[in-house]
Amino acid sequence: MDCEDFFFSPSSDEALFTQIDEDLDFAFALSLQEELNKDSQGTVKQCDASHSSKSKSKPASLIDDEWELLDPNPDIHALFLEFNAQFFYGKLEAVEVKWSPKMTLCAGICCYAGRGSLCSVRLSLPLLKLRPRKDLVETLLHEMIHAYLFVTENNKDHDAHGPQFLSHMHRINKEAGTKISVYHSFHDEVDLYRTHWWKCDGPCQNRRPFYGIVKRAMNRAPGPRDNWWAQHQASCGGTFSKIKEPENYKQKSLKRKPQDIKNEKSSVGIKNFFGPSTSKSSTSTLSNVAKKHKGADIVLHNCFCQRRKSSFCIEWAVINSYYIS
Repeated sequence: MDCEDFFFSPSSDEALFTQIDEDLDFAFALSLQEELNKDSQGTVKQCDASHSSKSKSKPASLIDDEWELLDPNPDIHALFLEFNAQFFYGKLEAVEVKWSPKMTLCAGICCYAGRGSLCSVRLSLPLLKLRPRKDLVETLLHEMIHAYLFVTENNKDHDAHGPQFLSHMHRINKEAGTKISVYHSFHDEVDLYRTHWWKCDGPCQNRRPFYGIVKRAMNRAPGPRDNWWAQHQASCGGTFSKIKEPENYKQKSLKRKPQDIKNEKSSVGIKNFFGPSTSKSSTSTLSNVAKKHKGADIVLHNCFCQRRKSSFCIEWAVINSYYIS
């Protein structure tokens, strides 16, 4: 055996070392890629866990502090539809909800009006715009309970907070994590809008708790329209005089002169819709109407007008409600 068999050629040594270096670089790259994949999977799992925990915690309570940042000024119509489906079994589809810009004594009210006993939920914009979001939610749910009792039980009592109301109130509080109560505690907000003050000069000015002072949000002096007026006249008999009002209130009220308001009222009337005409022209006009609508029986009554003796008032009424052209 020759000695040359135990040695490699220089060219073969360089190729071998180059191959080893490439293999080591590839193995190192694979190890780095595996570590990167593990780190990325860990971050994805953490994000998924955080999102799932947040999504699970959001519906836990309708008055959670997080809602103040996510939706500080919610749409009351969207809330009404959501609460109707979630808590009131979809029974309030025919009930309307709207803001009341002038209601300052209470945060909300449920009204029943109209021939068909229409139901309307009204929320106080002046009071609730000063309160947190949770007060809006709880006030809306409070009035929706009244609306639900009206729709299902025909209960029209605004102050009815009996066993039925309390049962629904406790049920919703348990499901939604709310704190619906019978009466609100927005006394500071209510007093903020009571800028018109009157004080009595009689004996009641020395009696608790009001000391003869009446505070109101509108410029309406105490009088016979108040339900306590008769009792006040019998027990005190004093007269009220205004002692406080908003700044520059009189100047704002004097911007429109009374004569201008009187002229506006006198210029608006039903006579403006009809041109100047005599009794003959008006009678002919009505006869033309009768000819045009053949199926209508029109009754004409001529009566003497006390204010203007030279003219006649013509009263007419359409008896049949269907016209045949």
